[in-house]
Amino acid sequence: MHRRVQFSDEIEPLVQFVEETDPSDIVDLTLAKLRDGVTARTMLTASALAVTRSSDIPPGHHGGPLHPLVGIHALRHLVDRLEGENRFLPILQHVALCNKHIHHPAMGPYMMLDIEPYDGDVEATKQAFHNAVNRGESHMADHCILGLWNKVPAVEVLDLLLTVAIPKNVLDDHYFVFPGYTWRAIDWLGQEYLPTLMRPVARYTARYPRAPEIPEIESLIEEYELLSRPLRFETGADETETISRVGTLISQCSDFADIPVAISKSLADGLSMQGAGEALSIGAAGLFMRSLTGNPMDVHLHTSVNLRRYLVNLDGISLRNKILCLLLWHTGPEVRSTQRRLEASVQPDLDAAAALPYRTQDELLDTMTDHIYKQPPIDWAGAANLGQVRAAPEVKHVLRLAQQYVNNGYDANALISRLAEIVCYDNFTEMHAFKHHQAVIEEFNSTREPWRWNHLVAGAQASAISFGKNMEIYEEAIELLHA
Repeated sequence: MHRRVQFSDEIEPLVQFVEETDPSDIVDLTLAKLRDGVTARTMLTASALAVTRSSDIPPGHHGGPLHPLVGIHALRHLVDRLEGENRFLPILQHVALCNKHIHHPAMGPYMMLDIEPYDGDVEATKQAFHNAVNRGESHMADHCILGLWNKVPAVEVLDLLLTVAIPKNVLDDHYFVFPGYTWRAIDWLGQEYLPTLMRPVARYTARYPRAPEIPEIESLIEEYELLSRPLRFETGADETETISRVGTLISQCSDFADIPVAISKSLADGLSMQGAGEALSIGAAGLFMRSLTGNPMDVHLHTSVNLRRYLVNLDGISLRNKILCLLLWHTGPEVRSTQRRLEASVQPDLDAAAALPYRTQDELLDTMTDHIYKQPPIDWAGAANLGQVRAAPEVKHVLRLAQQYVNNGYDANALISRLAEIVCYDNFTEMHAFKHHQAVIEEFNSTREPWRWNHLVAGAQASAISFGKNMEIYEEAIELLHA
């Protein structure tokens, strides 16, 4: 008789709590546990295991364990940026989201069963995985990946998943995002949860037969001999001019097909792989600020480039996959669609930002926050397709205020802390707002002057776009915190 996956006696009761609590009670009862001393890591571990064991991913990419697992990396850092009981807010958002998915009829009832790993040697198991992927056999892919964790280094299994997931980015950005950010979550939650939490990743990776062909990218790899020539890996101060030029080209481009050409040529001319990732990052920030989108989930320009830079630096990922990470950034539908809705000119308007009246740092933070909080609401009656929603003109003023903050040389950490407080309001985007917040901070920290500041300005823009769409969980939590 089959039985569902079971966890250790230490975590199992808390997992069951997330699974079985009525959604109307989940925020109140979770807050009580946090106040009683349950740590952020323990609570997020329980909610991650619960949503993995007791919810399934619907035909699209919203729902089930995908976004809850992908969001954990951002939440763990966000908790550390907040003070007092405000640190509970991101945890409450995550637990409530997982509980919602478990109880939603599109994702449950569901039970992850305890299955036997694929029985074969390493090469046979890898071949069986590829066969399963080519046939769209999700359950067989699950068995195969489960059979590899104890036979080869874990990063080798991740690389195997990425050989399928990176090209499938062309179909959906989440094929790439799911394995990479789940891996980063497990870095913190603990390696003992790796086989379980990567099972839905394996199934999702194989859900449609075969990865699409990418002949234009293969041609670039061959033309510039990127797999046969020695490539520089580490960046240095000598690359600043090249990184600036390539990053600026990307940020100002109107045809995204030009991006992998520029990256390939630059790599062949001696730009390091780290430098190419940094140029992509600079370009991503510029394109995001030019974007006219009002969809608060259109954050993949930043989150995807952030993950790609992480994987390029990860030992154990194959050279081919690292190169594909750099050359396929523009191909995800949620990145690619930005090409159709861009301001013609560089944003923000630097002259308009320079013309703003002088404000002290605190005054400027408060003014920016006030403008974010007063963004006009979306007309949901005319927003059947969220991807077609355009940002209100008021978003541009937030962008100019953030640029003024940068121009005045004010404290980056103060702005980061304010954006951390604002992002906690969101329970509309299935963790997208949280992920973008963390991505812009990591890109700020890993990008050189002066382009690093563009990431924080982009973070302010994202806050203005996402704020106020749905704050139900936040409002309930704040009422409980202040009771």
